[in-house]
Amino acid sequence: MALGVADYVVFGIMLIMSASIGVYYRFTGGKQKTTQEYMLGDKNQSIFPVAFSLMASFITAISMFGLSSEVYTRGTQFSVIIFSYMIATPVIGYLYLPVFFKLGNLSLYEYLEIRFGRLTRIITSLAFSIQMIMYMAIVLYVPALTLEAVTGLPQSASIVLVGVVCVFYSTMGGIKAVILTDLLQSLLMYASVIAVIGVALYETGGLSEILEISNKYGRINFGNFNIDPTVRHSWFSILIGGFFTQISLYAVNQTQIQRFLTMKDYKTAVTALWCSLPLVVVISLLTSLSGLAMFSKYYDCDPIKSGRISNGDQLMPLYVLDTMGSIPGLTGLFIAGIFSSAMSSVSPILNSMAAITMEDYIKPFKKQEISDKKRVYLMKILVLVYGGVCITLSFLAKYMGAVLQSALTIFGVIGGPVLAVFTLGILLPYINQKGALTGLIFGLTFSFIIGFGGPKPPVENLPSFTNSCTIFNNSDSTQLLSSYQEVPHEDSYIYLYRISYLYYIVLGFMVTFVVAMVVSAIFRGTNRDYNPDLFTPYVANRLKRRDRDYEQS
Repeated sequence: MALGVADYVVFGIMLIMSASIGVYYRFTGGKQKTTQEYMLGDKNQSIFPVAFSLMASFITAISMFGLSSEVYTRGTQFSVIIFSYMIATPVIGYLYLPVFFKLGNLSLYEYLEIRFGRLTRIITSLAFSIQMIMYMAIVLYVPALTLEAVTGLPQSASIVLVGVVCVFYSTMGGIKAVILTDLLQSLLMYASVIAVIGVALYETGGLSEILEISNKYGRINFGNFNIDPTVRHSWFSILIGGFFTQISLYAVNQTQIQRFLTMKDYKTAVTALWCSLPLVVVISLLTSLSGLAMFSKYYDCDPIKSGRISNGDQLMPLYVLDTMGSIPGLTGLFIAGIFSSAMSSVSPILNSMAAITMEDYIKPFKKQEISDKKRVYLMKILVLVYGGVCITLSFLAKYMGAVLQSALTIFGVIGGPVLAVFTLGILLPYINQKGALTGLIFGLTFSFIIGFGGPKPPVENLPSFTNSCTIFNNSDSTQLLSSYQEVPHEDSYIYLYRISYLYYIVLGFMVTFVVAMVVSAIFRGTNRDYNPDLFTPYVANRLKRRDRDYEQS
């Protein structure tokens, strides 16, 4: 299907506005000539734009396509992850954020050098870089699926288009442009999902009809309380895995910490965090509802079985094609929302990657101090370089499987050990460099084995039907039907590889934590000279009291 003039206008306006914001900040204010402005926005950014930016970083087209597809094919169980967001938010705000905000380092990983030595800092920083590069590749790939499914535009053209615009305004306008475009793009994300739901409500006859159809075919399912870790989605796996994932993304991730540091003080940063929570919850619920909305249309003619699309991640674009194609501008709005979701994630990551490359890999090894002007210039070059790498790797993302699970696997494999090292650092004073470094290496090795090693059982979908299909593309669907047939018995797979992907982050955390504690206990020293600023407030106060008692004695 070809886009109409109105669709191109809506989509074009979004691209022009995003690019214009970068140009605006390049030629206003301090003109992005200092690190303070380019990377930290002069530490005077407003609460609500930052809150939207925090939400938009990891609520992307991956979530919009992946979560709606998950609900369509396997039901609503995964939607309970919103409760893990609620539980994690106070932990992030009052346990981790006080430490990193007080130190105020541009690179989050500089904390680890102070606490556990340079090698720990470098390994953790590299792990983050690998994690984010892989994630950006998936994020850029997803919008390409959209345009290919809706308009037939080649994936390569889509990847390059969104990548180039994103790199442009990130390079020109720094983090100020990133935050403001995130606000614009977040609103477009909401608009596109609401449009999908609105059309479904109109066509189906209301919310009750959507829920009735979904419930009849088993798509409304919140009752899995199985404690078996091999169960892919249960209350336990989703809440526990989601809790650890949310903390790793918001508390010990350079992309988010850098946003917090754009605020004038800690209190304002925590307020922005709390404001981002309802934004995340609402977009998650809307996306889940969009999955049920799509099912209410295709429940008796599954588009994957009928060969209309090749995978579940193309469901939402197909739905837009079928329901909004005749309404001028709505398809363009949807595409603009999907592209916005990608750019709102990639741009801050590019910004943060440039920051840690400068702070962790270049600056420590320079014998002479780098001038602030030269630092900003180098970081702009780094944004361009990482943008190019990201665009290149996006062409390989199609080999990674379903986008939602792939993204969460990447977060889990690396996020667990990294979260453990920071947690050990802020909570347990006796953990030393040998313990932290050994635990990190063991944790990362174990996580990569469980996440990417060995064959894993195929994912079982709920039944779907083609009873009312008037067109059935047999040549396209023969191979695809296998994914809807009964899956092989899981006993033929190694138990370790049958564990739910949501537990990867938990297991990586535990291995790192336990090994670090044991090694630190073996090589425990008698040093009492701890800097209280390196610990969470409760631990810092306890150390101060202990030091006072020690001096008095």
